[in-house]
Amino acid sequence: MLSVRPKVAELAFHVFSRSLHPELYRVHRTRRIERSAYHAQVNITNCGHVITWNTTGKTPVTVCEVATSAHQPLPTKRCLISHSLKGSRTDKADFHFGIGYRTHFQLEPVAPDMFFMVQQQLSKQPTEGLLHTFDASGRMSLGALSYVNIETRQRSMLVQAIHTFPDDYAIVKVESLFSLPDA
Repeated sequence: MLSVRPKVAELAFHVFSRSLHPELYRVHRTRRIERSAYHAQVNITNCGHVITWNTTGKTPVTVCEVATSAHQPLPTKRCLISHSLKGSRTDKADFHFGIGYRTHFQLEPVAPDMFFMVQQQLSKQPTEGLLHTFDASGRMSLGALSYVNIETRQRSMLVQAIHTFPDDYAIVKVESLFSLPDA
């Protein structure tokens, strides 16, 4: 298990059709979501986040999104999407019974003044989402920050995550939609 935030150049994005063992990552903040047709666990980890979304019913479906280090040991079995977290990318996966998953992620290098402005806005405002501020790395006096906003509906869940990397003046943004078919 990695214990420090990775460099932004070492980031990876994965989607699995299975849950992952919690021993694989270090959780800093967590939220459990319960709806009649699905439940989810959203975790801020030392490297980014892990979202595990499960449908309920006769034939449950699991979707697990992981933003982490490329060096993080993860299983290869039932991995549906695997990309370096670089630039901007949109992807999707469709599952049995009309269950859908859509995501868009973006790694954005920014000027130092813009980075500090974003970091301060995220850390100072009251939030309903998950927020974790990491200790400074030693090179910078400012620690990294992870913020996850979760919007739930009866048949869908939208997650917006922002992870900052002060040593690289970079921001990772991920927006993912987990959805059930219309009833």
